[in-house]
Amino acid sequence: MAVPVDEVPVLERARGAGARESWAEAYALLREADLHPSAALGPNDLDVLADAAWWTGRVDESVAARLRAQAGYAAAGDRRGAGRAAWWLAYAYRRMGRPAAAAGWLHRARHLLEEASDGPEQCYPAWSDAEEAQAHHDPAAALAAARRMERAARRSGSPDLIAQSLRVHAAVLLVNGRRARGLALLDEAMGPVTAGALSGLTTGRLYALALTHCLQAADLPRAMRWTDAAMAWCSSPGPPPAPEGGGVGAGRVVNPFRGVCRVRRVEVLDLLGEWGLAEAEAGRACAEVLPDEAEAAAAAHYAAGEIRRRQGRLDDAVMAYSHAHDLGRVPQPGLALLRLAQGRTDAAVAGLRLAEACREVPLHDLLGRAGLLAARTEVALAVGDPADAARAAAELTALADGAPLLVAMAGTARGALALALGEPALPTLRRALARWRELPVPYGTARARMLLAAAERAAGDEEAARRQLTAARSTFEALDAVPDAARAAARLGEAGA
Repeated sequence: MAVPVDEVPVLERARGAGARESWAEAYALLREADLHPSAALGPNDLDVLADAAWWTGRVDESVAARLRAQAGYAAAGDRRGAGRAAWWLAYAYRRMGRPAAAAGWLHRARHLLEEASDGPEQCYPAWSDAEEAQAHHDPAAALAAARRMERAARRSGSPDLIAQSLRVHAAVLLVNGRRARGLALLDEAMGPVTAGALSGLTTGRLYALALTHCLQAADLPRAMRWTDAAMAWCSSPGPPPAPEGGGVGAGRVVNPFRGVCRVRRVEVLDLLGEWGLAEAEAGRACAEVLPDEAEAAAAAHYAAGEIRRRQGRLDDAVMAYSHAHDLGRVPQPGLALLRLAQGRTDAAVAGLRLAEACREVPLHDLLGRAGLLAARTEVALAVGDPADAARAAAELTALADGAPLLVAMAGTARGALALALGEPALPTLRRALARWRELPVPYGTARARMLLAAAERAAGDEEAARRQLTAARSTFEALDAVPDAARAAARLGEAGA
């Protein structure tokens, strides 16, 4: 005969809810137990409370519970538990923008775990070692740490840690230009994710990080595929609500990874030309991201600014860029291109120089770096500095390394430069247009058509130029890219004349 729910001890019910990842119920029950004067939660239960608080959007409560868990493990002489909790505190403080606290807890985690018996916890310091070595541009040390993490993960037999270690290894390879091997490892890591074989925390982290890696590597096909899968997972029905009278926090959990994954979806939709949906999704993402995800919220505002700029809504774009800046992102190269559209060429040049001097875009963010170089080429040509345009286009070409999206951007930049210098541009621009059309990225396609039309006109082929301009105008009008559509219409008038 089943025992009535009210007669099952609260802690037992809470632990069962945590094991099922029914986080709203676990939070409510653990808070109820924690408030009871005759019972104190042990470190294991406090760890679960920290997870439950985070999943229900209570970041500060999550950190407070983890601090208590870490102290409890340390008091009990459990170095592995104390080291693991310290590592998660370092991770939490880093996300909250408190680097000094993060560094302190990471140091403590390493100290506790270096003398602990071998176990899955050894993955965590190796993980941090790989990230720190990458930040210091030490590829050999980063690769050694990633392999150390993978060995520890495989010894542990934990599917979650194995998948995480493969993702870390893939990130190190991608940063160091080993694109094919890095993407293959990322595919391997994502296999159990898409199969639903991992915990919610690992699933969400891997979706968010894999999407970031794909976009930084300019791998649009993978980004499209995993964005759809991530949003389906984020939107899937969660566990049932906490039982009636379950206490504080009863109800369904809004997946805390939804906002971050939605930001990546916005960036994919932007490339695909679904600008209306992308702008709406950017607004949703800003409302969904947790307080410790300022970087993701900044990315959403910046993406909205880019759409508004290309549509000619310059005041709205400035507002979006300003929000991105307030959240810690330098809004380049979008703001420079906006200043160029306003005729403020000095501000455009200065903005790009500052972004490059500050290394605002990390070197491993190939797509971000390519966008900066493409903008630099455009601005340099607009202000009559073909030498700088040539340098930017050459760097962009070297960066492309066979990635179709980057090859299309580099070809467009080289074609624009050749056109400005009066050199043969038709072959380069035709190849670039073919790449854009294969991707497909409609705005890039239409911009390449505009340049190709100018090259065809320069070669005396007015009919071909008119065809390209007509197709470009049609695409710009569909995107509501008003300034570009007006330019295409004006040039069509010239062609007709």
